[in-house]
Amino acid sequence: MKKNLIITFLVMLFIQCAVFAETVKFIQVTDVHYRSDDEYRAKVLDSAVKTINKEKGISFVMFTGDNIDRPNEKALKEFIRKANKLKFPYYILIGNHDVYKNGGLSKDRYLEVARNNCFRFHQRKPNYVFKKNGFVFIVADGAKEVIPGAIGYFKEDTMKWLTKQLNKYKRRSVVIFQHYPLIMVKDSNSHRVYNKDEYLELLDKQDNVVSVIAGHIHTNGEIMRNGVYHITSPSLLNDPHSYKVITISRTRGFSPMVYTELKPVEMSQK
Repeated sequence: MKKNLIITFLVMLFIQCAVFAETVKFIQVTDVHYRSDDEYRAKVLDSAVKTINKEKGISFVMFTGDNIDRPNEKALKEFIRKANKLKFPYYILIGNHDVYKNGGLSKDRYLEVARNNCFRFHQRKPNYVFKKNGFVFIVADGAKEVIPGAIGYFKEDTMKWLTKQLNKYKRRSVVIFQHYPLIMVKDSNSHRVYNKDEYLELLDKQDNVVSVIAGHIHTNGEIMRNGVYHITSPSLLNDPHSYKVITISRTRGFSPMVYTELKPVEMSQK
């Protein structure tokens, strides 16, 4: 009798955990550096899209900045049209190579071109929020459009907005996407975040941030800091060409688990 009660309890516990478990699986592609005058870069992006389309159970694809190599509308339109061939929804954020206001491609114009060429992309601001499978995803903009550079800067209004979002979703598991990483495998003065300490202090006050996912440094890195999983991925142009599949699972009463897999692009022979 006692044995049956134990078995019944374990079965009920398993069922309860399964009911309250949430999982999201998505892909990060970063630093595509697409150029209109470079056939090889076009081939890499086309091959990446075809390879990603073979994946199963993907909720979305996130391009984490430097989607184009030089800020011009022709390259951006071509990049968007190629990304449109993905069978999954996709999102983009802005990197230091993407915009140059004095050169004619401001952040506002960049997002306008994206909206005009992708019917599924509706964002009007570089900072935005979307939700998938019970998780909240925050896109935080640290790029400069007047004097672009490799050093990121999250402006005061961005930090206030980010604080507001983290407080708003304090009972939800949050993932932050941005181009500039806060934590790197190897520190770099040339690719750092100007107000890194302020940003990390903000994260330390929260207990709902699961991961901060970035690109920019073209390096694969995964570091846990104070319960937050900081992820960076190689540029799509790195050899071998690759993208990262990220799975996050959350069960009531347990900390979220993050699983990553760097996967190679199957390069087209054409």
